[in-house]
Amino acid sequence: MAHEHSHNDNTAEITGINNAFFIGIVLNLGYVLVQIVIGIKINSLSLLSDSGHNFLDVAGLALAMLAFRLSKSISTEKYTYGYKKASILISLLNAVVLLVSIGAIGYNAILRFQNPEPLPGKTVAIVAGIGIIINGFSAFLFFKEKAKDLNINSAFLHLASDALVSLGLLIGGIIIYYTHIYWIDPLMSVFICSIIIVSTLRLLKDSLRLSLDGVPENVDIQKVKEVILNTEGVKDLHHLHVWAISTTQNAMTGHLVVSENISNAELRTIKNKIRDGLEQLNIHHTTLEIEPETLNCEEIKC
Repeated sequence: MAHEHSHNDNTAEITGINNAFFIGIVLNLGYVLVQIVIGIKINSLSLLSDSGHNFLDVAGLALAMLAFRLSKSISTEKYTYGYKKASILISLLNAVVLLVSIGAIGYNAILRFQNPEPLPGKTVAIVAGIGIIINGFSAFLFFKEKAKDLNINSAFLHLASDALVSLGLLIGGIIIYYTHIYWIDPLMSVFICSIIIVSTLRLLKDSLRLSLDGVPENVDIQKVKEVILNTEGVKDLHHLHVWAISTTQNAMTGHLVVSENISNAELRTIKNKIRDGLEQLNIHHTTLEIEPETLNCEEIKC
């Protein structure tokens, strides 16, 4: 039997994202403090709810930055893939925490609907305007690299949704200022929940699938099979497994059935062609086991 491993790390392409995480954390933490101070002063549920959500986003950004760094960790004798899997577990944790925050925001909004309180709409609108600028700029920092990593995409989605939430608060503040309809404040809290839950459920779904070693969303398993089976010299394929090592790297193992009299040079050519083809399909670590077509694999349980 023969085995082939290819280990190509694409995280070098996105090392500059660390700066984006740091800037995003600092800016959003400062904005959270502004929201808390003003929210308490004017007793605005929408501002306080959004500050709680933004604080969780700051914590999420910090965890995502940690996950990004762990995804580049080297292997050890006890952790042969390093701590790359931590990036998936952290994205799952982020999703669960965000769902808890949505429940808290929704519960407080229902209570406030029963007893709406007067608010200075102008102040709410100004604070929300600041949020649009900060969240919009922070989201832009992650835009270019968002397709390369689940945690980076998570950061972008949360910051982009925060910018939308701030836009809603801005509109709500303007309405309150001109109409004095104060139940708009808890209504904006419900709006915040609806915006957050859409992206959070998607993040939860993706993270849970990767945690269970499901096929990553950016891998088409049928195309993987086509690349392998269409390679000259390959007779059949079985025991195919594709899973995520981290939020940026995917792995594959499979058994190739080849002719009995194939040469070592031809085997190397087959493996190189398959490796190159799979790299285009987001497979970064490939392990192939070679079996001659005369071997009854099921009988020997290979």
